[in-house]
Amino acid sequence: MRKLSGGASLAAATAALALLVPAADSLAQTTSPPPSLTTLVAQAKQLEFQINALSEQYDGLRIQLGRAQADAQIAEQAAARDATALASGQLAVAQLAAENYMSAGLDPTLQALTAGNPEQFLSQASTITELDQSSGDEVSILSDEESQDQRARQTADQQLATASALAAQLNAKKEAINAAIDQVNSAAMKQAMAIFTQTGQYPDITIPTANTVGAQALAAALSRRGDPYVWGAAGPGAFDCSGLVVWAFAQEAITLPHYTGDLWNSGLHIPRADLEPGDLVFFFSDISHVGIYLGNGLMVDAPDFGETVRIDPVYWAYYVGAVRIG
Repeated sequence: MRKLSGGASLAAATAALALLVPAADSLAQTTSPPPSLTTLVAQAKQLEFQINALSEQYDGLRIQLGRAQADAQIAEQAAARDATALASGQLAVAQLAAENYMSAGLDPTLQALTAGNPEQFLSQASTITELDQSSGDEVSILSDEESQDQRARQTADQQLATASALAAQLNAKKEAINAAIDQVNSAAMKQAMAIFTQTGQYPDITIPTANTVGAQALAAALSRRGDPYVWGAAGPGAFDCSGLVVWAFAQEAITLPHYTGDLWNSGLHIPRADLEPGDLVFFFSDISHVGIYLGNGLMVDAPDFGETVRIDPVYWAYYVGAVRIG
């Protein structure tokens, strides 16, 4: 997801960040010399880093939103069931009141259930005890159903609010990504990136033939070299970094979450000395990039916005660990 460009580019990236802050003096803007090719490239790469980190955050929010929506649906169904049970209980107590009236006149305690605020009435333990003594368990059951119905409705409302908040965060993340993409796609940066010589152009290599799940997924990922990086994509013709992993292992009938943070917890953590072809390798403190280890210090990944699935050197300086699937 992120391509490194050495000390010179990092220094240029620092200068590029300063360019992102609008100058207070418009005259200074008009008299400043145009940025150099190196500066434009560094600025574009810094924006790509931002896009990729935002994309992984977007993927994580999308997973959370799906779970929240499912929880909200379950809570809504539970609330509906409890409302039905409450209605049945209210009917049973109403029938009890009618029977009491027909036989001996309406008991004052039952009368309170047919007029005014029955919830307030039922909250009084002494009244419930009196009704239980004369009318069995129906009123206590109704009181329990009332409480359960209220809890279920509160839970459903909370789940719906959570889903709504996550959807808002998702939309905000999408807007931030699109704004950064617009900057990268500006005419000056596109021209600079067209001139810039990219790394990662390695000759054909021998694909490992091990019959492990990881090696087979690696072969699938290598078959997608040249396909574009698209944020949020998981194949078959475009990928972001975690999307490439998800697609490759899906070819081996293994379902993985489309988010680097969840992929990090989806398998067995492997020491660097024990890395094998097909292991997932993770980078940066926020675990915002993942590749599939190839061997000999190389990996296949979807590195950056504006680039393609390819073979890259492992980013050892930013390496945080590896995970073996299967």
